[in-house]
Amino acid sequence: VQLQASGGGLVQAGGSLRLSCVASSRSYILGWFRQAPGKEREFVAGFYWTDGSTHYADSAKGRFTISRDNAENTVYLQMNSLKPEDTAVYYCAAQYFGDYRYWGQGTQLTVSS
Repeated sequence: VQLQASGGGLVQAGGSLRLSCVASSRSYILGWFRQAPGKEREFVAGFYWTDGSTHYADSAKGRFTISRDNAENTVYLQMNSLKPEDTAVYYCAAQYFGDYRYWGQGTQLTVSS
């Protein structure tokens, strides 16, 4: 499984950005994670290919939306009302049999205050 994440950049606080993850195949869950400097990698949001359901970390609820492109194996992470603490490298990952086994290369988001 290959995953290609893109869409990161520099944005001002309060702004919006959309990340994309193109997957070579569909897994059970496509998740977005992030890792800020000096911090552990953390879960942000997940999309279930089977039924389209989603789940979010508390930090993402109400601001981020995970969705898919109906025609392609692409999952998006729409991020609104961005905060400086959202600054991190964002990764997409594919879960199979309970583990996130495949990871994309990461895309940097920097939110300036």
